[in-house]
Amino acid sequence: MIDKLDFLLALSREQHFGRAAETCGVTQQTLSAGVKQLENRFGVQLVRRGSRFQGFTPEGERVLEWGRRIVADSRAMHEDVAGLRRGLTGHLRIAAIPTALPMVASLTTPYREKHPDVRLTVESTTSADIFSLIENLEADAGLTYLDNEPLGRVISVPLYRERYRLLTAEGGAFDDRASVTWAEIGRLPLCLLTPNMQNRRIIDQQIREAGGEPSASLESNSMIVLMTHVRTLKWASVMPAILADALGPMVGVRAVPIVAPELEHTIGLVAPRREPSTPMITALVAIARTLAKTLDAPDA
Repeated sequence: MIDKLDFLLALSREQHFGRAAETCGVTQQTLSAGVKQLENRFGVQLVRRGSRFQGFTPEGERVLEWGRRIVADSRAMHEDVAGLRRGLTGHLRIAAIPTALPMVASLTTPYREKHPDVRLTVESTTSADIFSLIENLEADAGLTYLDNEPLGRVISVPLYRERYRLLTAEGGAFDDRASVTWAEIGRLPLCLLTPNMQNRRIIDQQIREAGGEPSASLESNSMIVLMTHVRTLKWASVMPAILADALGPMVGVRAVPIVAPELEHTIGLVAPRREPSTPMITALVAIARTLAKTLDAPDA
């Protein structure tokens, strides 16, 4: 039955029979037959069918909700038993918002030292998508905002406070300033993350509250793209202080604190709240809690 529930989860993710079958490594006929077997077992229709996938029935949505729990528990059981025999092994998938990516190594490096047989994958994505990936068992944990999105049924470990800096060329309008205000930021053409990113929504909201209107002359979902533009000394951007510090000194670039107000948002680790938790996630949460004691110190 577990494999049939896996088919249903894949169909929920892909919204397409062919693509769902491909992700499961089976033919479309095999996947369709598996879903049909589930329907026969429960005696109800789970999937709305036409010439293509049309969604789930109310009964299908309920089976899907239970299926996520059952499949997750099944994976956790196998992982737990295997871990007792030979130590932690498997695949740990972490999703992270772009601004938190420099902090990922602070988690994955000690994790690998303690559990060298676990394979790690890190994916950059939006804060909203992180919770969807965790719910659909496509990610095991995430690094995201803890105070701006509904968290739902997750374990959360606050790691640090995100504070903001204007990155701008030396010799410019704010060269002699110890700080700038959000109202002043609102008068600058900036290169920023795309609007689907929480960091961008935070910046836009703060500029509007300061009486300005955000003006992005370039948008990207990649912090690397923004940084390379800032390095040309022809662009300015707003970035978290911890990200600017992690990237190190940049010739000709100043990082100026933004005040009025000095905005802060909490970034942390989120992981599914399950009892018992999987050994791989338990180990990650333990490392995050140790890391949290050092990351948010004033001089960190």
